Amino acid sequence: MPASVSEFAFELELCARLEADDREGIVARQLGGCVAEPGGRVLDAVRIEPGPEFDDRVAIASETIPDVAIAADVGPGRARYWKDVVPDDCHPDRARRAVERACEIGFFEREHRNGREYVRQVTRYPDWYDRIVGIENKPDLGRPGDLEAQLRTDVSLALVDEVILATESYVTRAHLNRIPDAVGVWRVHRDGPIDERDLEIEVVREPRSLPVEEAGVEPLESLPGRTDVAVVPSAEKARARRRLAERAYGKGWRTYGFPDCTACRAATVAGATLPYCEWADRVVDASADCGESCPGYEPVREAADVDVDLEAERDRRTPWTADPAGKRRRQSGLDRFG
Repeated sequence: MPASVSEFAFELELCARLEADDREGIVARQLGGCVAEPGGRVLDAVRIEPGPEFDDRVAIASETIPDVAIAADVGPGRARYWKDVVPDDCHPDRARRAVERACEIGFFEREHRNGREYVRQVTRYPDWYDRIVGIENKPDLGRPGDLEAQLRTDVSLALVDEVILATESYVTRAHLNRIPDAVGVWRVHRDGPIDERDLEIEVVREPRSLPVEEAGVEPLESLPGRTDVAVVPSAEKARARRRLAERAYGKGWRTYGFPDCTACRAATVAGATLPYCEWADRVVDASADCGESCPGYEPVREAADVDVDLEAERDRRTPWTADPAGKRRRQSGLDRFG
């Protein structure tokens, strides 16, 4: 695939630029964007704007806090038997995993009494996020795929506050007429060699705010003559927004690896380190693009030259903290409850 239409390269470079522009919030990629059918829509990129208690969230844990633990009927006060605090509609195995994970990352602490396990929150779950912006990356509008249906789903469901289409293509009036009016449009210009690349974002159309506090309509399946939909109540949307924000916080956008190939090196775009293939002349996805089937593949015979700590880079460049002080304090004391 030519560099100009590589969606993976485009997505990573855009995330790097967004992170460089807004170091107060959280940028993440490839997150579920539906409620009734969780796997029905994946948001290419999201930007989470910080809320009033963002610093309190940073202090809790670097990982995603399980939604079951957040919704549990327990606070920082008296510890309760763990089976009594999880939602009634949650499968016991899923509830057990969520409680274990919450203890592991330091959101819960536990104690044992008479052979039973009791848990409490270490701290109240904070009001840490505000607006959520969803970005659909489609560098080549000549290959739109399901773009129109995806954007209409985003607008009718209104899970995020704003939706933006990002592209490298020249945007015509015909393009604008085929997508919902509420969707903003960016044309992204990627100019220059990879290590000197300047990403300029040209705002073609500003997005409109979506009614995130109201019920939404989620298309499920299109059939001849009709489309099945689900009406998603505002309370379900609010919980889904919380899950989305939590997943974004724990995951971020650096979910890629570096190929074990001599053609790949670490390149810098907007201050972020990306896997760049000299043979393909673009940023590559090691899990999909690289390997023995690639004509340019040449395995590294000795220790790889690429030594990149992506977690440390995220820690250094964003408000997210890899090892918050509060987490270390709680972890050191959990052993006494074993």
